Amino acid sequence: MSIEVTNISKNYGTQKALDNISFSVKKGEIVGFLGPNGAGKSTLMKILTTYISADAGIATVNGFDVNKNQLDVQKSVGYLPEHNPLYLDLYVREYLAFNADVYKVTKSRIDEVITLTGLTPESHKKIGQLSKGYRQRVGLATALLHNPDVLILDEPTTGLDPNQLVEIRDLIKNIGKDKTVFLSTHIMQEVEAICDRVIIINNGKIVTDKKLDNLISADATQIIEVEFDKTVEDILIATIPYIVSYKNTNGSFWELTFFSEKDMRSVVFDFAQANGLRALQLNLKNKNLESIFREMTKN
Repeated sequence: MSIEVTNISKNYGTQKALDNISFSVKKGEIVGFLGPNGAGKSTLMKILTTYISADAGIATVNGFDVNKNQLDVQKSVGYLPEHNPLYLDLYVREYLAFNADVYKVTKSRIDEVITLTGLTPESHKKIGQLSKGYRQRVGLATALLHNPDVLILDEPTTGLDPNQLVEIRDLIKNIGKDKTVFLSTHIMQEVEAICDRVIIINNGKIVTDKKLDNLISADATQIIEVEFDKTVEDILIATIPYIVSYKNTNGSFWELTFFSEKDMRSVVFDFAQANGLRALQLNLKNKNLESIFREMTKN
C-alpha cells in the first residue's frame, strides 16, 4: 500500500481532531479526502508527512513508519500544504534550485518539473510577480522535484479563478497517471473530475470511504424541487412522510430531501392533494457529490 493508516487518533487539548481512523490507499489511486472545516483533514496530512505526530495508532507511507522512518517518508512524499510556503523575492528557477539542493537532485530535474507543471512561460520571473495559479504550479513543481511516489495535496486549488482551477486540475490528473495522489479540497466538482475514490471525514471520524461511482450510485439521498400554488408553512412541510430536511428557496419554491430508493415525487404529490395544494413544478434533482457530502457531514 502507498498509504496505510491504522487507528490514528490526535487530540489538541480537549478537542479530538482525529478519532481512531483507519484506511489504506493503493499505488496509483487518486483519492479525495473531504470534510468540513475542522474535521481533521489537515491534521492527518501533517501526520502523514511527519510534520506532527499522532497520539495513538500507526501510519505508513510506502511502507515506512511516519514515526520511526521520518526521513524515508519525506523522501517518498511530495507535499503541497494549504498555505503554499514560497520565497516571493526569489526567481522561480532560483527557488527550485534551492530545493533541488535540499533534496540532492540533479539540476536537470528543474527543467523537467518546469515543463511538467507548465511553468516555462513564467520561469524567468520572481515568484512575487506570479499569479496565484502560477504560484500553485511552483508549489507543485517543488513537491515533484525529488520524483516522489506519493503526492499529498492540501487544498491545491484554493483561491484560483475558474481558468486556473481547470489548469491545475488537469495537471493533477496527469500527474496521477504515474503517482498516488491524496488530496484535500472543498470543491466537489474537482473531486468528481479527477478522483477515483472519496473518503469523507466529519468530527474526526470517517463517515464514508468508497469508489466515487459507487458512492453516488449507492446513496439513497433524494432531493426534490417543488413549487406549490400557495405559500406553505414550515410546520406543514415537516409533516410530509419520510422527509429528512427541507428548505424554502423562494416564496412557494421548496427543496425537499428524502432518504429513500423509491421515487418520492408521488409522496409529495399526494401531500399536495391532501392539503388542498397544487404542485406546479415537481422535479427530481440529480444526486451529486455535493448533496451527499452535505447529508453526511450534518451535525
